[in-house]
Amino acid sequence: MPRKASSINIGDDVLVEQFKRGDSSAMERLVLKYQNRLYNVVLRICANPDDAAELTQETFVKIIENVAKFKGKSSFYTWAFRIAVNLTLNHCRRRARLGFRSIDAGERSFGDSTVALLKEFLGNEKSPDPVSVAQNREMIDIAVQGLMKLDNSHRTVVILRDIEGMSYAQMAQVLDVELGTVRSRLSRARKKLKEILEAVLE
Repeated sequence: MPRKASSINIGDDVLVEQFKRGDSSAMERLVLKYQNRLYNVVLRICANPDDAAELTQETFVKIIENVAKFKGKSSFYTWAFRIAVNLTLNHCRRRARLGFRSIDAGERSFGDSTVALLKEFLGNEKSPDPVSVAQNREMIDIAVQGLMKLDNSHRTVVILRDIEGMSYAQMAQVLDVELGTVRSRLSRARKKLKEILEAVLE
């Protein structure tokens, strides 16, 4: 049992090196570790479960094909997400439309308490992040609908920060942009999301 526990705690960099030396089980561990997180981020960007599954698979194919070129200048985590996000944004551009209906929560009735909470959030300049503030199913549905109305780049930064919980530095690596660009893009995205949610309430 102790050996099994220690294998689970092996760092990504060690697993990458083991895979480069021919240990296929090392990549299996990395896939198990990240497949759900990658899928969830991809799904929220492309809004289609089937496409998200294919893009997640394609991400790991790209990782396996290019792992020999991975020099560890960034973490494996940000490198993998960079591949996934690039593939997904390219996919969205090819389709030239968002698959909003595929995860649309549909028409829902919102209780007075939920509306009041959301209005309070929207009116508070110091309120927390739009997505993370959602405390119940109805508010999550509203946030998701608003999120899917953002353009690709704005939706992506909100997802990486507020859903995946990446640091600004990690986001800069994933998106291959300057730290200042990440901050300004996220600020604009949150402002736009707030406007969308206000319109939904009206």
